[in-house]
Amino acid sequence: MEREGEEVVTGNGKPEGTHNPTDGSLCGFDSLHRLLQASLSPQVFQEVCRVLTGLNCGKALQGISLPDPAKELSSRHDFDLQAFGFLADKELLREPRIVRVGLIQNSIALPTTAPFQDQKRSIFQKLKPIIEAAGASGVNILCLQEAWTMPFAFCTREKSWCEFAEPVDGESTQFLQNFARKYNMVIVSPILERDVKHGETMWNTAVIIGNHGNIIGKHRKNHIPRVGDFNESTYYMEGNTGHPVFETGFGRIAINICYGRHHPLNWLAFGLNGAEIVFNPSATVGELSEPMWPVEARNAAIANSYFVGSINRVGTEIFPNPFTSGDGKPQHADFGHFYGSSHFSAPDASCTPSLSRHKDGLIISDMDLNLCRQLKDKWGFRMTARYEMYAEMLAHYVKPDFEPQVISDPLLHKNPS
Repeated sequence: MEREGEEVVTGNGKPEGTHNPTDGSLCGFDSLHRLLQASLSPQVFQEVCRVLTGLNCGKALQGISLPDPAKELSSRHDFDLQAFGFLADKELLREPRIVRVGLIQNSIALPTTAPFQDQKRSIFQKLKPIIEAAGASGVNILCLQEAWTMPFAFCTREKSWCEFAEPVDGESTQFLQNFARKYNMVIVSPILERDVKHGETMWNTAVIIGNHGNIIGKHRKNHIPRVGDFNESTYYMEGNTGHPVFETGFGRIAINICYGRHHPLNWLAFGLNGAEIVFNPSATVGELSEPMWPVEARNAAIANSYFVGSINRVGTEIFPNPFTSGDGKPQHADFGHFYGSSHFSAPDASCTPSLSRHKDGLIISDMDLNLCRQLKDKWGFRMTARYEMYAEMLAHYVKPDFEPQVISDPLLHKNPS
């Protein structure tokens, strides 16, 4: 983490702020937070942060110190490393429930033209030092990005990419189980799943690996996009696992995969099932969603009184064959830039700065889970919600003979006299 007044140097040796419009940076900076920090006076920057990232228990969010081995891994392997702490008010009858959580974002390791096994193994090797840094930092729960073992090739509609699919207990799970056991760490691993017991059907799935290396369970992506280049239903359809919450040794977690973040009821259902932390592993590009990215997860954390960890992959992935998506645009060979910017949001409306927009990274947060109940008590969203009224409305809406409840002005369609 950089200190105020220090020059930030990127992995290519150039001071941050040196503009290269093709590198995925934001006017030469890793993130909006760092751009503002470099452009504003300390007093103005502090006030801007109060509005942009909120206050946690009435105070600006504080960075936390990480052990030297983690910092050395970050420096040696050139990945962004940031860490922050969310507090809760001191209670008289409950001890603090502090859990350390990590999110990893990364680009692919080899060109998409390389042999598939080489691509996959290279990603494993690329992530190894980042996972080691999380373990060295004492992370209790770690979440990786959507379909982390492969390029996000679902734009191409080519079926050869199905070869990356694997069973829940496949190669990537076995790779991560070793780290889970070594570091006593729960790991959420989003993969392209092949269900060998049901006709080898594929799913977009998050595997939850327990801190003893056991498989706790899985969740399949509830909402599948059909927008722009996101042609994912060529490969898999909507999931069939509901809205499970996984009770781990460090808290109750859920996984709202990628496109599900655009559906408020999806967030709500995980909250109703008791989630304290909801992860949103994603793959999304700047032109399509970047203005929405800092808003949706933060709103979900506020509305549902839980923490949210948002993860997005990094880089521009070029595919061998150009493709189109029926939108009238010329054929192209890439999805666009995956803008990273992974971050945490808290139920009190505070959030961390984001990781780099164009570099691999690990963001770590200490969070006191007592904050979830404290915000439920403060705002009373659960108490004041009208679930019975919503349920009645939805029950009518899903019927073929549904009629919207619209009351028209009786004078609206009358001819003026």
